[in-house]
Amino acid sequence: MGSLEPAARDDRFPYDRIAPEQRWDRAVEQGGFDDYDPQGTVRFTFDRSTVFASAGSCFAHRIASSLLGSSLRYLQAEPGPAWLDGAQRAQYNYGPLPARFGNVYTSLQLLQLLRRACGSYVPQEHAWEAGDGYADAFRPHVQPGGFETVPLLLRDRAFHLAAVNRMFRELDVFIFTLGLTEVWRARADGAAFPRCPGRGLGRFDADRYELENLGVAENVRYLREFLAELRAINPGAKVVLSVSPVPMAATVDAPHVARASAYAKAVLRAAAEEVVCADAGTDYFAAYELVTSPYFGATLFEPDRRHVSAAGVERVMRMFYRHYLKDVPVAAAPPHDERTPYAVHAAPCDEDDVLNLLA
Repeated sequence: MGSLEPAARDDRFPYDRIAPEQRWDRAVEQGGFDDYDPQGTVRFTFDRSTVFASAGSCFAHRIASSLLGSSLRYLQAEPGPAWLDGAQRAQYNYGPLPARFGNVYTSLQLLQLLRRACGSYVPQEHAWEAGDGYADAFRPHVQPGGFETVPLLLRDRAFHLAAVNRMFRELDVFIFTLGLTEVWRARADGAAFPRCPGRGLGRFDADRYELENLGVAENVRYLREFLAELRAINPGAKVVLSVSPVPMAATVDAPHVARASAYAKAVLRAAAEEVVCADAGTDYFAAYELVTSPYFGATLFEPDRRHVSAAGVERVMRMFYRHYLKDVPVAAAPPHDERTPYAVHAAPCDEDDVLNLLA
């Protein structure tokens, strides 16, 4: 029997083997503002045959607009009735998102959206009073003026959830932008809403609704459950997670909105990394790091210091295309302007729902 040779050892100093993008002096200090690219290595790349879909907060609308305007295959599972023209489709929130679900701020909303689309979860609450009509409690801004009756609302929701189900089954890559940790829920069954009921969209009742601030563990749990249930109906689906760089508009759970926003983004960033590290079919897209970086004295925000500028969105998408796609031109990003189609059809931008409650 031959002798067993000891395994070769590599005693080189660990930091001698790291790549330039893993060193601050190479990746940040020696680069300029236009060169800054915090993405690093990605797990997979895509081509023009890949079918994309996305969801999230207002920043996700900006990403969707860019993807839809490119030569990529961006899924439109709920394009709207054929008799509507482009302006009417925008007014009634058909596009640029794959389906008419509006803003999906939290991991819990996302999980429940999938479950509602698959029929495994049916919330007790359906409609909120909205002026002379009714708003869908889970997408309160998608129908201007609300639905005339609850039966009409439920019929539209059935079409919508069928489209969402089709979206999850047909996509190759799902991009989800995490936006918030604070979520208003129904005490009766835990249903998660995109905004607090009240101020013209339902009535606030502390006995019926409660605020929950999701921590890292809760976000990790909901994201992992989402991934498992998505792959049960679409085994090959890849997921790219990102964190919205748009700060919170207001909070009732912290003494200062800046503290609340910093906490929320830290929680979401940590949760996303934990999920990605344990799941080979997911990756993290560093849009948050690109937009919020203070290292070059420049800003990619609008003058309100909350919304990302068109130049900022364009840089984000250039980084996405550079790493995940090859030879695909970046579509121009629309500015943050209420006159642009994405702003007309979209629900209030990112966490702006909260501001409506403060008016």
